[in-house]
Order: sequence, then structure tokens, then C-alpha cells
Amino acid sequence: MGEQVYIFDTTLRDGEQSPGVSLNTEEKLRIARQLARLNVDVIEAGFPVASPGDFEAVQAIAREVQGPVICGLARANYADIDRAWEALKEAQRPRIHLFIATSDIHLKHKLRKSREEVLQLAAAAIRHARQYTSDIEFSAEDASRSDINYLCEVVEAAIEAGATVINIPDTVGYAVPMEFGEFIGTIRQRVKNIDQVTISVHCHNDLGLAVANSLAAVAAGANQVEVAVNGLGERAGNAALEEIVMALYTKRSFYRRETGIKYDELYRTSRMVSSLTGMQVQHNKAVVGKNAFLHESGIHQDGVLKERTTYEIMNPQLIGVPQETIVLGKHSGRHALRERLAELGYMMADEELDKAFARFKDIADRKKEVTDLDLEALVKNEIRISKDLYHLSYLHVFSGTNIVPTATIGLKRNGLKYEEAACGDGPVDAAYKAIDKALGGHHVALVDYNLNAITGGKDALGEVMVRVQYKDKYFIGRGVSTDVIEASVKAYLNALNKVLQEVGEDAL
Repeated sequence: MGEQVYIFDTTLRDGEQSPGVSLNTEEKLRIARQLARLNVDVIEAGFPVASPGDFEAVQAIAREVQGPVICGLARANYADIDRAWEALKEAQRPRIHLFIATSDIHLKHKLRKSREEVLQLAAAAIRHARQYTSDIEFSAEDASRSDINYLCEVVEAAIEAGATVINIPDTVGYAVPMEFGEFIGTIRQRVKNIDQVTISVHCHNDLGLAVANSLAAVAAGANQVEVAVNGLGERAGNAALEEIVMALYTKRSFYRRETGIKYDELYRTSRMVSSLTGMQVQHNKAVVGKNAFLHESGIHQDGVLKERTTYEIMNPQLIGVPQETIVLGKHSGRHALRERLAELGYMMADEELDKAFARFKDIADRKKEVTDLDLEALVKNEIRISKDLYHLSYLHVFSGTNIVPTATIGLKRNGLKYEEAACGDGPVDAAYKAIDKALGGHHVALVDYNLNAITGGKDALGEVMVRVQYKDKYFIGRGVSTDVIEASVKAYLNALNKVLQEVGEDAL
């Protein structure tokens, strides 16, 4: 048993800062609950002072999610700290995370303050935060480009002021592994009271080295790593949670460190975050990518068939990758569906199960084989659309070669019907224009459209993801169907419903 490495997840804060990602409170709560099931040590729920929506999300997570430490970010000023505590105060285990830059380039061009001023601000902010909670994390922003002597001075002052976690970020992904490991080692040697705190690292992936730098820091004595699911985050992203965790597990004889992560929840967590953020996981992504456990080379196939470990250093079942087996069909009943969904981690109330069962029967009539992946997509889609204001009643499309595509759409809301028809450059474009007309025209722009097959075969479920923009905010919509045009319509309608729910009727 090695010393524990604490997993600090920042998917809901830094991860949401990925360009084009925007999560509402309900979506953040769903991710936070899954992170708790994954058993991360800390959930950084957001930046409460950033917006009313961020505040509400942090407050909701603090109230409802038990187990992990719930953390809120704040700049080193009293207003940010007070706002963070207001959001966090109902948490079972609250943490305030303060930050201020320490590199000369940030001091000169961003803060326009002297080194002494920043040191005093940091210490004062920590003392102020200590009035609310004893769990205080301090981050020296752009630490990897800071003068090491000054950085050690700031860290020492932060500990004396009451910080319990010291985070050393590679904010712009500038470090390389050997250099960063030595950097952490130097801090451990020079800061006299460093043994009183947890040493954390937060590495960005601008040079593709976030995971490598984080692991070098662990080898040098860091005992908390800040990560995001699927490596989400600003610019090129953060160190990927699943890669850090599985590297420590797979190479445990080398690192001699452990995490408390429930490995069989990794794959499900990755898929949930991808689904809700709209950020697709690349096929060759380490650990959770579609190709991570596939073998095309004949030599590799032969080796794996004889002994899996010849070409696989991880067991896909360990991280919760579902096997593609036929489990249900059109003759299956509600009880069988409930049991299988429970095995996949979806506990559904009777009303929710009724809706899922109706959709399952519809899919089973169209698809010969219904797999676990189909079921997961179906359930997630039903959860998404259950709270929508407008629902698809019917869709008629007329299209073909040398024919102007035409779509007729029927929508329903609170018993009222809305019907329109439109022509377009293709059947999807025509359907979207018909929806726009039915809703009276709006100020929402479609900025991204993606279609993926959930499983193989001609009868595969199609999953469509769209991203729409209203003013400076982005909204993700998803739809699932064996008919890709129907899936496209459901995705677009889902996104517009989110705009309505967050912005109000004036948006449409």
C-alpha cells in the first residue's frame, strides 16, 4: 500500500472553460454526482463570482453532493472569497481555492503590482478565507514561469497565513517533465513549513505534456493532482483524469502511490462528460477512446487471442468498458429493461422507466439487436428531453435527387400544436428551417453539427450533437434515433429548449 495521491477534479470549473462548452445547473449536478460515484477526492464545482449561473451551480452541488470535498474558486480578494463561501457554506466538506499570479510577466502586464504587494495580498486573502473554513487551497498562478526564490517566499507566507493545500500550476503548459519534477523537488527542499500542507499540481496540455508533467511531480513528492475528465480545459486542456489514474495504477510498482478512484466508473464518467459537454472523445484517446482496446494488426490479434497481456496493459473491464452483447430485444419486458439499466448504473423511477420503455420498444422494432451502448444512449436522451418545453409530434420529409428538400414539422407544448413547413438545401436544413418558423423566428445560430453511429451495422442508432449560440452563450443539444434526420431534429429542438429554459422566451 503506497501513499495516497488525491484526485482533484476541475471538470466543472476549468473543464467548462473549454471553448464552446456551456453546462447548466442540472447538467453540472449530474456530472458532480457521477464524480462522487467515481470517488474523486475533491470536486471544484465552479467559480461562484463569475456569474449567477456559476454561483447557483456551486451552491446546488454543495447542498446535494456528499462524499468529496466541494471546492469553489476565488481570486485573492475579499469579494470573491465572500461570494465563494456563500455558495459553499452548506457543503459537507467545503474548500475555498484562492489564486493569484506570481510570475513576473503576470505581475508586470496583468496585475501591475510589485512582488511584495502580491505576497501581502495572498496572505491577507488566506487569512480572510480562514474565517469561513479551515480547508484553504492556495494557487500561485503561472508558478512554472515564476522566479523560484520568490515563489518559495510566497508559498511559505501562504502556509503561515493558514493555507492547507499549496497548488503549483503549470498554467500555460510551458514546463517539461524533468524540469517540472525538479521544480517541485526544489520547493519541497526550500520551503521550511512545506510538510504541513498537501502539495498539488495543475498542469495544462499546451505541449501535450500535462499528464507527463503531473506524473513527474508525483514522483517528486506532490500528493494531489488536479485533472479534468477527458482532459477538458482552457486551450489544449488539462491533465486527463483517466490517464493519470490508470498510469498510477498500471505503474504502481514504480510510483508506489494509490488513488481512491473506483476504476469501473471511469468509462461511464468519460461518456457522460462527453455527452453533456458536446466534446467528442477522439477515437485514439488514451484509456477511454473507441480504439483504445481494438487491435487490427494480425500479429496483435494473434497475440491478444493467445494472452491478452501481450498487447494490452490494461483490462477494459477494469475501467468499465461495456461488452457489446445482445441483452434485450423487442420481446423483452419492463422488468428485464429495469434490471439491465440498473446493471449499467441507471436507477429509474417508474415514470421515467415507462418513458424509457416506450422508446426502447420503438427502437427494438427498428433495430434487430439492442446493445448496452444503445440502451445508454436511449436513457440519456430520454433524461435530456424529459424537461424540454417543446416536443416533436411528427416529422415528414420529402427529399431526393433533383428534388427541392421539403420538411413539415409538428411540435407540441402544453397541449398546443405548432406546425410549419419549409424548404432547404437538404432534409436536415429544411427541417431546421421549419422548426425556426414554428417557433416564430429567433436569434439563435447553429455553429456545430456532428453525427455519430453509436454501434455498427446498417440499423445503428444515430446520435446527433448540435451546438447553438445565443449572444455569447453556447448550448448543446443531442438526439438519438435510427433515423438520422429525426435524430437531427431532436438534437436541434433539445438545444433550443435549453436556450428557452435559461434565457427565456425572448430568445425565440
